[in-house]
Amino acid sequence: MTGRVDLVGGGPGPADLMTVRAMRLIAQAEVLVMDRLGPGHEILDMLGPDVEIIDVGKHPGHHPVPQEEINRILVDRAAAGRRVVRLKGGDPFVFGRGGEEVLVCRTAGIPVTVTPAPSSATAVPQAADIPVTQRGIASAFHVVNGQAPITASTLAAMADETVTTVVLMGVGALGGIVAAARAHGVPDDRPMAFVESGHTPDQRTTRTSLGAALQDAAAVMLRNPAVILIGDVTRAGLLLPVAQVAGPAVA
Repeated sequence: MTGRVDLVGGGPGPADLMTVRAMRLIAQAEVLVMDRLGPGHEILDMLGPDVEIIDVGKHPGHHPVPQEEINRILVDRAAAGRRVVRLKGGDPFVFGRGGEEVLVCRTAGIPVTVTPAPSSATAVPQAADIPVTQRGIASAFHVVNGQAPITASTLAAMADETVTTVVLMGVGALGGIVAAARAHGVPDDRPMAFVESGHTPDQRTTRTSLGAALQDAAAVMLRNPAVILIGDVTRAGLLLPVAQVAGPAVA
């Protein structure tokens, strides 16, 4: 008998931001293969006592379970007739290697589906009142893997005042990103923000500028998980009425 694999997006963290479908699939799981980020530990109580839980979470610079081993686990458990849920932080197809896992399962003849979720690229800024697009300010957003080389398209996005650049997994690369942006002519006063641990009790937002980004990151001891944003939508008070931003009127 052949089981199946369901790649389930866990969203930015809290279990109540997951979809109804995601919760249903998790409740039906016989094997849960879970990431470090996402709502994994919040949903353990809804699992039966016989569910096999496999933690394959990665930390910056420390990947105890290589992707090849994760692929093997998914295929082996499903081929043994078990219903496997691969619970991933964020959305499976946004820097989550979900496409690779789908391909591996299909190559092995394993039925596989994907359940989407809010990506941290948009959900974490939203938690800090930062819209990645805003009429009259930003008409597009550019999402970057901070661990990848800086491309010409990313440099163009950072230089474009109408584009919000969203950097995921970029804390360790912040120095290189800032240096590349400045070398490309992005002005030092371009607004920036760091949103750490979005949608959790530990959430913290730091608003800064390109020229002050490294100094401010060091001052707050910026750490993962964090989303780095570059663009005018990160200005403080953007979503407040003008009167509140300017302060109370004097009669």
